[in-house]
Amino acid sequence: MRMLIIAALGLAASPAFARTIEVAAGPDAQTRLQEALIAAQPGDVVAIGAGRFALSDGLSLDANGVTVRGAGMDATVLDFSAQQGAGEGLLVTGDDTTLRDFAVENPKGDAIKSKGADRIVYYRVRAAWTGGPKETNGAYGLYPVESTGVLIDGCQVQGASDAGIYVGQSKDITIRYSLAESNVAGIEIENSRNALVASNLVTRNTGGILVFDLPNLPVMGGGNTLVTDNVVVDNNTPNFAPKGNIVASVRRGTGIMVMANDGVHVIVNTIRDNPTAGVMVVAYPRPFRDKRYNPFPRNVAVEKNNFHGNGRDPQIAGAEQLKAAFGGALPPVIWDGLGQEGALAIDASGAGLSLNLPAQGAGPELAKPAPFGASAAIRAVDPASVGAPAALDARIRG
Repeated sequence: MRMLIIAALGLAASPAFARTIEVAAGPDAQTRLQEALIAAQPGDVVAIGAGRFALSDGLSLDANGVTVRGAGMDATVLDFSAQQGAGEGLLVTGDDTTLRDFAVENPKGDAIKSKGADRIVYYRVRAAWTGGPKETNGAYGLYPVESTGVLIDGCQVQGASDAGIYVGQSKDITIRYSLAESNVAGIEIENSRNALVASNLVTRNTGGILVFDLPNLPVMGGGNTLVTDNVVVDNNTPNFAPKGNIVASVRRGTGIMVMANDGVHVIVNTIRDNPTAGVMVVAYPRPFRDKRYNPFPRNVAVEKNNFHGNGRDPQIAGAEQLKAAFGGALPPVIWDGLGQEGALAIDASGAGLSLNLPAQGAGPELAKPAPFGASAAIRAVDPASVGAPAALDARIRG
């Protein structure tokens, strides 16, 4: 009998006995929704109904294996316009979480942050600050950090004062079929490995797609990133990041920017009408003391991209003289000239301009600009080595 009771208790806690916990819009939505997230157990679905949920405080989800599902990114809206605190709209710390088909609007801090949540899926989720670009907007729209296995698919982000879609200190990542618009950085991969950024529309940001590696973080050594088949156009919004943030240094009109990363392949993207540069490859520009850190780009390859109309209003020193020297627009690829031999390779689809800075941290007044052309060898990133685990894709398709 005792064994039967134990077995029954085990079955009751298993996904086979998963529940759907429904939460409708209306009075006391804050309390009812947070209670549902607290009550959820592995395998449960928290089903948020259609409507606008007026929320005054952030939400949190700690359990593993929970799905939070709305009725659609335009039908279910978690509205944090009246949020009292400065934290996230939704904080997720449980593994194997699926977030899908709802929106988060106007939180005081980040829209959705997941920390240490492995095998997490963001599917058809929207995050937006609806009052336009402002320094007071939250920093990040979708913000998974310290995770292994991240899939962001079919999402939309608008108005973040740092990055719309940001993945940091993580590995095995896919960001695809998403729209990043009117953020400081549209999509940012930071201190992460094995990332696939593919088939996204990135437009009207300050900078479109950023692949950075920064010092003084628990996880460093970012690299092995494939950026492919994206449309990166008209990234021309003035930078509205708070002063002092690293993205506050991103120049208006940067299409794709690689900083201090190792093994980044930028291939078969449409990169058009970005006023400063189609692609920019640079070393980390600030002083640092972290002895583990390599501030230089390594093994960056740019090939087979469709460039048009970039570099017509570059936000760099000596812009007018450089434009005149190159016939009215800068070449599509700009490199600060720092790094060892092989730091950057390009093919004939994109001519290059090297600023030939003399050392890491040197100011633009020391630049000695000169053109550079196609490289003899391109080091590709193996597509099989990047991206989220296949099981995450199966989770949203099943």
